[in-house]
Amino acid sequence: MESAPILSTPDTHLLEATEPIVSNTQAPGASRSDEELSIIYDIERTLSKIRQGRWKRIALQFPDDMLPDAPRVFQLLSRGVQAKDINLNGRRTIVDGTLDKDLKTGLDERTSQMSLEERLSPEETQSRFYILADTSYGNCCVDEVAAEHVNADVVVHYGRACLSPTSRLPVIHVFTHRSLPLDPLVKAFKETFTDLASKIIIAADVTYSDHVPEVYDRLAKEGYINLFATQVLHDPSSAIPNRTVPESVKEAPQLLNEWQLFHISDPPTALLLTLSSRVAAFHIYPTADAESGQDVKPLQASTTAALRRRYGTLISLSTAPIFGILINTLSVKNYLHIVDHVKRQIAAAGKKSYIFVVGKLNAAKVANFSEIDGWVVIGCWESSLVDSKDFWKPVITPYELEIALQSDDTRIWTGAWRSDYQALLDASQASLDADEGTRDDKVEVENGVEKDEIDGSSDFESVPPEFNLRTGKFVTNSRPMQYLNTDSSRHAIVGQGSSSGTALAKRAKGDVAMIGNTVSPGAEFLRSQRTWQGLGSDFEIKYEEDSEAGSTAVVEGRKGIARGYTVGTSSDRH
Repeated sequence: MESAPILSTPDTHLLEATEPIVSNTQAPGASRSDEELSIIYDIERTLSKIRQGRWKRIALQFPDDMLPDAPRVFQLLSRGVQAKDINLNGRRTIVDGTLDKDLKTGLDERTSQMSLEERLSPEETQSRFYILADTSYGNCCVDEVAAEHVNADVVVHYGRACLSPTSRLPVIHVFTHRSLPLDPLVKAFKETFTDLASKIIIAADVTYSDHVPEVYDRLAKEGYINLFATQVLHDPSSAIPNRTVPESVKEAPQLLNEWQLFHISDPPTALLLTLSSRVAAFHIYPTADAESGQDVKPLQASTTAALRRRYGTLISLSTAPIFGILINTLSVKNYLHIVDHVKRQIAAAGKKSYIFVVGKLNAAKVANFSEIDGWVVIGCWESSLVDSKDFWKPVITPYELEIALQSDDTRIWTGAWRSDYQALLDASQASLDADEGTRDDKVEVENGVEKDEIDGSSDFESVPPEFNLRTGKFVTNSRPMQYLNTDSSRHAIVGQGSSSGTALAKRAKGDVAMIGNTVSPGAEFLRSQRTWQGLGSDFEIKYEEDSEAGSTAVVEGRKGIARGYTVGTSSDRH
């Protein structure tokens, strides 16, 4: 894109009707029986977990495509919690509190032995369910922010999930059950892997993970001797994210390249890129066609083109002076640690960073900040990978940022791709520990500032310009926090020592905007390059001073709605 997208509605479309968000057709789950819904949404296991945890406020998080089933799942859970099974002396099971007279004596005896919590009224002890109809960030992540709005004790997350560890609330994951005909799958597997001794790992998307043991048993009967059936594991840092691996791979993760992977259902792009360099071959069995009864042939995944595009994207940001850090989660554990890690990396490279929390990410939101040259997404291991083709500026992951900030002579692209940022934090901590052991304490310091920061290596004139491969031009401002230290600001830093402020200092025209003796590329961009700085900035307001009355003229202000208002008596709409 050569320019930012238009974010306003044209005047000719102001009063046009919009398409309804929800259609009037019958809900997908309306024809299903209660028994079918109980199996699909694992009602019994969910109720068992709730009783074990003794949780009273439960938030139910559904993805968009499952929201039509949410009311009936809510009803099934509510009825299941309210129903009470009472066994007295092994004689009879009473449901919903209906008792016979001959059991009243036994009930009175049991009541006298109840705890204080058990004696409370049903209204005080009954569990309450809340449906989270809209998530703050992504469907795959647990929305702790929305759950805390209702003071939830636990979140029941439905559908496919990234299984990233949460920071505050416990979670019950219900992957749901989806039917899958196994005969076509076994047939397609045998056509793909003709050697019965091949090392093959069988994995599936979490919504089909309950079929993996049966698939393994069927294939073992067909004569395959080197199969491994994965199980769901809450560990995105595993050699196969969130899946168990063979014992030999646990001891030596590099041995995973001896295995081929057979994946049931289309995997997320992040998983595909992560495993493309770790396994010998990646075969995908598309379940969408299999459920319709078609003959399906597994496809061998190829990530060469995708990795080439990702590498080209991060190379284009090697000369970017300003980065935006997009926080796309508030629930994933240690997300604040990776934010600090990314900030330190950008600052160490002499570049500027700004932090943004935007909720669900889209191109229109980030296009409002035209001074940002590139975005780094902090989210779960799946949502951090964003296709940048619809965005005005590129969007990369923390792992890709590490490569982009390296110099041309040290940058090496091996084709390996990493999705989980916990591995980056572990590697960074190991590097810090190594640096502490070999740090040279003989550093020249002048007034508390290292000498290298004052003279010599950081001078703008002594640093060679960088070449932008995308534009074919030399770039001289790729490190504004290092290069734009003017003589006056440098002397101010050295002379003032620890003095620092947050007020914006008014500078003479032509000087770089400074905040607290620090160069501010964002403030400089706002002052010198932004043509629109907010509502009412497109004209100059002048007040006629009345020297005798000492007052100003009163004029009629704007009126109307924000998308079609008028000024004064003019009929022109803005």
